[in-house]
Amino acid sequence: MKPAPFEYHRPDTVEEALALLAQHGWEAKLLAGGQSLVPAMNFRLSAPGVLIDLNRILGLDSIREVDGALRIGAMVRQRVAERSELIARAAPLVAEALPFVAHPQIRNRGTMGGSIAHADPAAELPAVMLALGARFHLRGPGGMRALAADEFFTGLFATALEHDEMLGEIEIPAPAARPGWAFMEISRRHGDFGLAGLAMSVSVDEDGKCDAARIALLGVGEGPVLARGAADALIGAAPGDDAFAAAAEAARAEIDPPADIHASSDYRRHLVGVLVARALPVAFARAAAGGRG
Repeated sequence: MKPAPFEYHRPDTVEEALALLAQHGWEAKLLAGGQSLVPAMNFRLSAPGVLIDLNRILGLDSIREVDGALRIGAMVRQRVAERSELIARAAPLVAEALPFVAHPQIRNRGTMGGSIAHADPAAELPAVMLALGARFHLRGPGGMRALAADEFFTGLFATALEHDEMLGEIEIPAPAARPGWAFMEISRRHGDFGLAGLAMSVSVDEDGKCDAARIALLGVGEGPVLARGAADALIGAAPGDDAFAAAAEAARAEIDPPADIHASSDYRRHLVGVLVARALPVAFARAAAGGRG
């Protein structure tokens, strides 16, 4: 199939792009990598009247450190991020998750910001950003505003972005003194969307006990799901089988996964328990080693 007719614009600056968004309202869509939007348009699952191509705009593809925090431009290609030494050092969870995002051909064009703004509930990057407590810097006609990942994802393919705003930059806070992390997912084939998956970040205190944990699940809700009960089961506990089992059970208990032709709700719930139990020893071993993978 071919997309429905649309008007095409290719602005040179962020200001031009925002002016076009303000002019055309909800009829307009931003085109970044296009790896989700273009197929949806071809199947006529999405039919924007106006397409605003961001690929000519300079300055949205930087990767930098600012006051210890990692800042990733929304137009950074996923393959560039995957190969970035700075990301591997400052946010190893991102580097670990990126090879699970589709296939290299997709990552060559797909962008970090595009995947986050698309907010597919089975996508890896939204869950990673939730696990890391990332903040998103949004640009609109009123200037800049920043939103925590906890506030940004609002539902099925839905975010807190207003119709006249665009995602400009992703901010990942500096890691804890003794950080641990893990990313895992289960899919029918590598590169397919995960039937269920998780991204987690943890840290331990000087006594080796868990003092912080964030576990974000993918493929089991209308967006990335923060497993707060599972994290609460870990806080103050010494890493070990009992704590890991309690967290896995809490994660299973706090979700109500959807069912489809690929997996039942019960099967996805079971997978979450398996993944939490597998990932926690990995994450805490890294924390015990001082954040070395």
